[in-house]
Amino acid sequence: MTYELFFALLGFAFVTSVTPGPNNMMLLASGVNFGLRRTVPHMLGISVGHSVMVFLVGLGVAGVFLAHPLALVALKLGAVAYMLWLAWKIAHATNGPGAPRGGKAAGRPMTFLQAAAFQWVNPKAWAMALGAVAAYVPEPSVGAYAAVAVVFAAVNLPSVSVWAAAGQGLRRWLDHPARLRAFNWAMAGLLVLSLIPVVMMEI
Repeated sequence: MTYELFFALLGFAFVTSVTPGPNNMMLLASGVNFGLRRTVPHMLGISVGHSVMVFLVGLGVAGVFLAHPLALVALKLGAVAYMLWLAWKIAHATNGPGAPRGGKAAGRPMTFLQAAAFQWVNPKAWAMALGAVAAYVPEPSVGAYAAVAVVFAAVNLPSVSVWAAAGQGLRRWLDHPARLRAFNWAMAGLLVLSLIPVVMMEI
């Protein structure tokens, strides 16, 4: 990989990682409801899970959907169902700064494995992986795919951390039940809107 291609890949990884999408909307909500420290496994799951996804897509996983169209339909249905469930969970989160004190918290932040698995039903993650493999691997090889995956892992973690930190920063302002409910419903609505690319997604 040339220096020019490497820096172009860095830019692509940064822009696609730091801009709004399902992962970042959920991290923002998690930062508000659970705080930055409890959101760390979620952030790590996104970065590691997506880098593994990039590597496997490069090795030909996307070809499975070309050969078996029903597999793509199943992926879409699974993505829609799972993301609607996540939106419901966000809308009804009660662990934020405005939650009742002294009571048992309802719900937990997403775990490392859940966040990693979520990448496979995240339309933006698919677009990022396919775009990176198609545009920044001039000579396909296991090493080249691994290099792209490593670059994404290195850039993605600090990029997505910004969203969780922003959520943490909003905790004081949202230390009011009505504001917190409005915020969570807004995040849930944005997550539902992000389902539009899922329905239209083509591998």
